[in-house]
Amino acid sequence: MKYLALLVFSVFFISCKQEKKETTNEDVNTEEKVEVLASNYPKELEEVFKAHGGLDTWKSMETLTFDIPKPDAKETHTINLKTREDKVETAAYTIGHDGAKTWLLDTEGNFKGDAVFYHNLMFYFYAMPFVLADDGIVYGKTEDVVYEGKNYPGVSISYNPGVGASYKDLYFIHFDPETKQMAWLGYSVSYRSGETSNNYSWIHYNDWQTINGLVLPKSISWHTSEDGVIKGLRNTVPFENVTVTKEAKSASFFAKPEAAVFVEGKVQE
Repeated sequence: MKYLALLVFSVFFISCKQEKKETTNEDVNTEEKVEVLASNYPKELEEVFKAHGGLDTWKSMETLTFDIPKPDAKETHTINLKTREDKVETAAYTIGHDGAKTWLLDTEGNFKGDAVFYHNLMFYFYAMPFVLADDGIVYGKTEDVVYEGKNYPGVSISYNPGVGASYKDLYFIHFDPETKQMAWLGYSVSYRSGETSNNYSWIHYNDWQTINGLVLPKSISWHTSEDGVIKGLRNTVPFENVTVTKEAKSASFFAKPEAAVFVEGKVQE
């Protein structure tokens, strides 16, 4: 099982120092945290799952695909929702994960990032809120996010030691109190340094589409922040040609091609 703690900054990420209580959640009361077993989620999170089509519907699906348009081409992402095998295909390179290792097919040296992190990076952002039902998550209470005068209640997400590549990463899901749909994701990442980061970023979820019974994003938007207050739009990532089906791809689809190489993650300083 791949955990949300694998997420790190990409070209889409904006890292913003959070200090005020109006919109940040650094001081979550750890005494109120409780690790929950599968199918026993916080009530607030269960309501969010329901507002997005239901966790049972999500768990009945096998394959998710979507395109991310880029200036020079597009990325096509394909994910096995049960095994979390995945593949990111572009005209210049292909990144894959066979369930155990990450591989890169890039004979011209076009990919400049960290393939180990990027192979499932956008999947986790796209598959909110359902990936918050993964095993190994510790749920806690957090203060509301306030944006343009409206309060958005939330749930904090953290991990036990040793879970994922960066177990000290922190996440906060906030939802619309009327519709119960997800509205904001706040996160900080430790870059596998072993140290909790005080830098927080915020993604706005407010552009939805219904596909095969699931309410999924058409786009997500990173926002800037100032003195702990969420500010204006920084950039938006659209998702096109989205499909989610009960048919699974074969293991060979995600297997390393002969010309590809297995890769290791880069340790961030």
